[in-house]
Amino acid sequence: MLENRVSAIRRTPSNYKRRFEWGIENSLHWVLDMVFRDDECRVRTEHAPANFTTIKHMALNLLRRAPGKNSLRGRRNAAGWDDDFLASLITG
Repeated sequence: MLENRVSAIRRTPSNYKRRFEWGIENSLHWVLDMVFRDDECRVRTEHAPANFTTIKHMALNLLRRAPGKNSLRGRRNAAGWDDDFLASLITG
């Protein structure tokens, strides 16, 4: 009986690992909410939420690769205002 409990404890992730994984999830959600206003998005039917999430993650990855000291929101705004900056983001 005790052996079953010990093996069950070994299979469950530790609290540290759970907190670490939740921290990653929470930080990603916070970034998406602050940069893309994700909580205000009203896309909720059929496949649209998954499609928009994929596009937002791709855009976030492109913004993170961009050189410079601007914030992610600043880079996003710059990409919207400056076609040359947008082209440099897309081409790498």
